[in-house]
Amino acid sequence: MAEKKDLYRKKILTELYFAKTLSCSDLSDLIHKSLPLTTKMLNELIEEGKVEETGLAASTGGRRAVTYRIKPEEMYIVAVAMDQLVTRIAVMNMQNEYVIPVDKFELPLNQSKDDLAVLTLRINEAIKASKVDKQKIVGIGIGMPGFVDAAKGLNYSFLDSDGKSISDYISSKTGIPVFIDNDSSLVALAELRFGAAKHVADAMVVNISWGVGLGMILNGQLFRGHNGFAGEFSHIPLFVNNKLCVCGKRGCLQTEASLSLVVEKAIEGLKTKGVSLLKKLPEHHYEQAYEAIIEAVAKGDKFSIELFSEAGYNIGRGLAILIHLLNPSLIVLSGRGSSAGKIWLPTVQQALNEHCIPRLQMNTEIKVSELGYDSEIIGAAALVIENYGGKKLSAPPITHAKTYSSAIKRKISLQ
Repeated sequence: MAEKKDLYRKKILTELYFAKTLSCSDLSDLIHKSLPLTTKMLNELIEEGKVEETGLAASTGGRRAVTYRIKPEEMYIVAVAMDQLVTRIAVMNMQNEYVIPVDKFELPLNQSKDDLAVLTLRINEAIKASKVDKQKIVGIGIGMPGFVDAAKGLNYSFLDSDGKSISDYISSKTGIPVFIDNDSSLVALAELRFGAAKHVADAMVVNISWGVGLGMILNGQLFRGHNGFAGEFSHIPLFVNNKLCVCGKRGCLQTEASLSLVVEKAIEGLKTKGVSLLKKLPEHHYEQAYEAIIEAVAKGDKFSIELFSEAGYNIGRGLAILIHLLNPSLIVLSGRGSSAGKIWLPTVQQALNEHCIPRLQMNTEIKVSELGYDSEIIGAAALVIENYGGKKLSAPPITHAKTYSSAIKRKISLQ
């Protein structure tokens, strides 16, 4: 009985985290418990100092309900966002606010057997620097590229762990529960819970980074596939260009559409094209090179803009395949590459116009993420809270409910 009560208290905190503020009646509906029992558990959380009142809800014509939120200083999350070159570590409160500045450092993956030890050391250093009591940290969430088996805590592409659980290793060194997942899945989770896809039944979230990842939201839920490997968008064999991809195959989407390609083309192009605000780029430091290109794009540099236009068109070709297969109502361009802003949209749309059946693509909206480069960090935090609440969370309200079957709606309401 005590275990069940603890689970539902965690569910209350989980729902408050995702919604920011809720009334007791809202919470009762979301956790599927009676109003008296929900009120009792909520009052206990208030007495313990974990939850506080935030005022009255907007008027709907009757008596205005009292709303509640988690006290920001009572619970914390460590969120880690990794790509092939750079790792960022954030200590956050339950309002997704940074406690200290994000620790950003270079950690090129697959170059050293010590990568996992280095990552663990930096996590411990970030926690120490935050001065947050470890007892108040509910978990560490880590997004990383590669084939990630979240259930087993393994990454089959990066972070050599000798076949042992990465999650268990870091947890043993920090004393905090650890959860890992693929970076693109967490970018999509952030968009589902806090971003452009929050009220959408079916959406594709493209993680534009050194590769081109994909997170799929189907029937209002994140779809990870049988082993959690769904969404390897980068490796669709789309081109007959004989270019070798990092996966070992040739002609993958990544070979013609990724931030790595943008940087490589910029470096090569500057050797032959003299007209550009860019003069020289560091050939062995993609992070700095990309930032310089983005700055040139913001200043209207034609050469730099053309690089993104070409990559955007090829991403659009890949998206045309997804639209034909899955018929999503929304595609979100997210991740690091979304910092380029709306420059992606014209050529992505051009590719869809050329390669999509009009009846299919006319109802698919394309958006650039407002969460941007923070999306993976936010998704890593959300991963912690999903696990904290037992994973069986209510889906956000869906505005495209007519696209559901009634059976699917019943399934979601029971979760």
